[in-house]
Order: sequence, then structure tokens, then C-alpha cells
Amino acid sequence: MALAHEVSRVREILAAARLERVRYAIRDIAVLAEQLAREGKEVLPLNIGDPLKFDFRTPPHLIEAVVKAMRDGKDGYAPSAGVDEALEAIRAEAERKGIRNIQSVFVTQGVSEAVDLCLTALVNPGENVLTPCPEYPLYSAVLAKLGAEPNAYALDEAAGWEPDLDDLARKINGRTRAVVVIDPNNPTGAVYSRQTLEAIAGLARRHGLLILADEIYDKLILDGKPHVCIASLAPDVPTVTFNGLSKAYLAPGWRVGWAVVSGDGAAVKPYVEGVHKLLRSRLSANHPEQYAVRPALEGPQDHVSEVIRKLRSRRDLTVKYLNSAPRLTCVAPRGAFYAFPRLDIHGTDEEFVRRLLITKQVLVVHGSGFGQMPGTRHFRVVFLPDEATLARAYDGIAEFLKGWET
Repeated sequence: MALAHEVSRVREILAAARLERVRYAIRDIAVLAEQLAREGKEVLPLNIGDPLKFDFRTPPHLIEAVVKAMRDGKDGYAPSAGVDEALEAIRAEAERKGIRNIQSVFVTQGVSEAVDLCLTALVNPGENVLTPCPEYPLYSAVLAKLGAEPNAYALDEAAGWEPDLDDLARKINGRTRAVVVIDPNNPTGAVYSRQTLEAIAGLARRHGLLILADEIYDKLILDGKPHVCIASLAPDVPTVTFNGLSKAYLAPGWRVGWAVVSGDGAAVKPYVEGVHKLLRSRLSANHPEQYAVRPALEGPQDHVSEVIRKLRSRRDLTVKYLNSAPRLTCVAPRGAFYAFPRLDIHGTDEEFVRRLLITKQVLVVHGSGFGQMPGTRHFRVVFLPDEATLARAYDGIAEFLKGWET
């Protein structure tokens, strides 16, 4: 009886209140899709940027490098910052991209961990970081966890989703610590001009801000001028450039990312020390997979051309279908594998996405999950599937929109 009495007094273990602000729309909407799949319905997935769920495969020479590392006994903990071979290859790649004044290079469990570590080492509760609107929601989620604020600056849809520099400048205040630049952009597929990047670097220089440059899609440029690394334009400005093996090198499940810290050495020294303190506290990133970094960056690049060929064709089909569908307009993406079409409907884009999934089993992500300008409605499309699958999905979207009540 005493045990029963004690059990009845067990208190509910509540999650931290700060998690109320943590959202991740890309995975959240998939819960409903999984329910439909369990009911035997075929869902057309245009929601998640995992190339290996479609007709893309990890390059064999990368797999061979990892297998060799495992067989050679590289299965214990790695050095906290990463193995020398990977760090040397990353530094050399950064220098090829024009990055100078490199102060630190380190390997992480995907770019997501790099973002988390770099924000954790930077912000205090109540401070803010300039984040694009729309944005990849990881940044706001991490800032919410840290008790800091995302300070959203607009991306201008009418200008091909380039940052609105006037809005960015207006948002800077005494508690702003950094500016996030996602280029090529997720979710819009925009690739920023040199002039835009120079202007952002100038604002960062003037206000003493750190630039967090997410360039994971830098090799997936579908047309136009090549990608420009923002750190290469401002060697004096403190910048952290993120990249990894997940996208162009088709190995998202390996969780191998990295960061390159550049800028004035004296300016970034205390920050770099803070980042490395966190790196040591979490022991290390995946060990054998790090031995794929050098073969990726210095070995054959044939697969990248094939990936771009497929993506360009699928991008063209996406833009054609979406701009011909009722109540939709779509800015043509120039990089990555995302499009962010605009909806001209009553109701919310979240309602639209849920009803589209239930009615047509087409899975996209609501634009409000990424942030958007007030009064606008969007959704994000991933155009990784083959053309036949995309056509089926877009036909379903068009048919669904024809029946949407005005």
C-alpha cells in the first residue's frame, strides 16, 4: 500500500517552457504524411531535401574511403576539431574559394551542429541575430533554445528573393550580434549577387557583427553567374562559413559538416576559444566518415555535373508547372533544389498544405513554417524527385487549387 501511495504522487515531468518557441515545420508536417502512409495511401514527398530518397547516390569513392577508414581502425573518438586530413582539405578548399585570414577550421555532426555550436558560443539571452525571412528554421529553433531572438530581415520576392538591404540595416540594434546569410538560399533557391554580398559585409563591418554564412549548396548553381563566397569579399570581417557533405556530395546521413572561421585574428580570438571549448565538451564528430572529406573535395567531381543536369531539368519543369497553375506564381530558383511559390488564396498556407496532403497526398511545407511577409502565403517545394513524380504532384496541386473556394 505504501508503494501504491508513493506512485500516486509521481509528478508530471514538464518540458522546458522555452521549447514552446521551437518549431520545425519540415519534419512536423511529415507526421500527418506518416499517418496517411500507414493507411496505405501513396504520398508524393516534396518536403525534405534528402537526395538519397530519390534517384541520387553517394559517390562510390567516398564510400570506399569510409570503409577503408573503418577497416584501418579509425573507429575510436576523433580529435575534437576533426582529423588532420579533413581539416587540411577543408582549409585548402576555402582558400580556393578565396577565403583569407582563416583562423579556425573544425568538423561537426553536419552543418546543423556547427550552427548550434556557433550560436551557442556567441549569444546571450536577450540578444538577437539577424535571420532572413523566409529562413531555414534551424536558426530560429536554436536561438529559441538559447533564450535569444531571431531578428528577421526581409528577402525581396520581387527582386528574385535577394535580401532587402534597407530592411536589414533598419533591423540592426544595440543587441544584434550576427547576421545569417543563407546563399544559395533555402527555401527560395535564390543565389545572391556580389553587390548584395558586399553590402551585407559592409554592414557587418560597420556594426561589428559576425557573419554566419550557410553555403552548403554552393556547388549546386543551376544557371547564371557562379556562387560567390561572402568571406572572400571581406577578409577582415569576422565570418563563419558553413559547408559539408550532405548536399553536393550526397551523404546527408553521414552527418559530416564543417565551419571555417575567418576575419581579423584579434577580433575573433575569444569567440574561437569559446567554440573550441564547446567542441571539446561534446568529444568529437563521426570519425571514419571524416576520411571522405579529402576524396570529396579533391577527388572526382563528375557526379556534381550529373546532379546539376538533373536538377536544372527538374527546376525548369517545376517553374513551368507552378507558373501555369491557378493562383500560383513562382520565382525561378537559381541554386539548390527548392522553390518557394506564392499562393493567391483565402485561408492560411498551413491549412492549404494540410488539405492538399489529405486530398491529393502531395506533401509540401507551408511557407509560414519558414517565415514570410505579413499577408503573403507560400509553400516550399523540393524538386529532387524524378520528372514523372513531379508532374503527378504538380497536376495534383493544380487540380486541388481549381477547387479551392474563393
